[in-house]
Amino acid sequence: MTNATALPASGNLLIGDIELEVVRRGVGQPMLLLHGFQNIEPDAPFLDMLGDHASIIAPSHPGFGRSSRPKDVETVYDLVHCYLALLDSIPDEKVSLMGFSFGGWLAAEIAVKAGRRIDRLILVDALGIKISGPETPDIFDVFNKHPDEVRKRSWHDPAAQAPDYDALSDSQLANISRNWEALCRYGWHPYMYNPQLKRWLGHIKARTLVLWGASDGIVTPAYGEAYARLIPGARFETIDAAAHHPYLEQPRAFVDRVSRFLKS
Repeated sequence: MTNATALPASGNLLIGDIELEVVRRGVGQPMLLLHGFQNIEPDAPFLDMLGDHASIIAPSHPGFGRSSRPKDVETVYDLVHCYLALLDSIPDEKVSLMGFSFGGWLAAEIAVKAGRRIDRLILVDALGIKISGPETPDIFDVFNKHPDEVRKRSWHDPAAQAPDYDALSDSQLANISRNWEALCRYGWHPYMYNPQLKRWLGHIKARTLVLWGASDGIVTPAYGEAYARLIPGARFETIDAAAHHPYLEQPRAFVDRVSRFLKS
């Protein structure tokens, strides 16, 4: 995974033998955007808004969306090294890095390893660490709980904001199913965290914003505050009327917070 090609204007990106589906928006300093449980839809309103402040590079993780996944790519370690190789392909000296949920875990791991190459780090309802004792779950189990409970905890107003699966096409449902399968492969055990990551967060050198949906029931704001305390100088903020997907639930408020941080 060390032979990265130059970034194309649009379409796919080849990192070694991994072909990544990539959504791109905007102009300015590059921002690598790592998605959460589902890959980012190109028509998501926040993308164009955010593109006014940065040049967005949003790949689908290997095995998600239309990105390939070689058989030996099966751990978070593999994903982190894939994205470190992608960073090497970006000619700009400084890159902003943003991660949502599962992608926030990846972003934190990358920021530890990439040092000063990461100028700004934005973790949005990120997973990846264990803050409580072994018997206390920090991250709601989206694999083994009833879908209705997962839906309730994921969205501030599920009736208005959650996707209506009955209205989706067969291809959209197949994409969601593929994403869940890949997520399970990467995050099953230990469930959605790296036992070693917590001790290394203090080595992050990037200016950091930890941004959280105030109603998040997958990882609560208290988890986000604990995350922020482990990163030197990190700011913690919440977005009202949003849960685990503030960039979808409150896109304007989300982009306003991010743009202020980028300009600060």
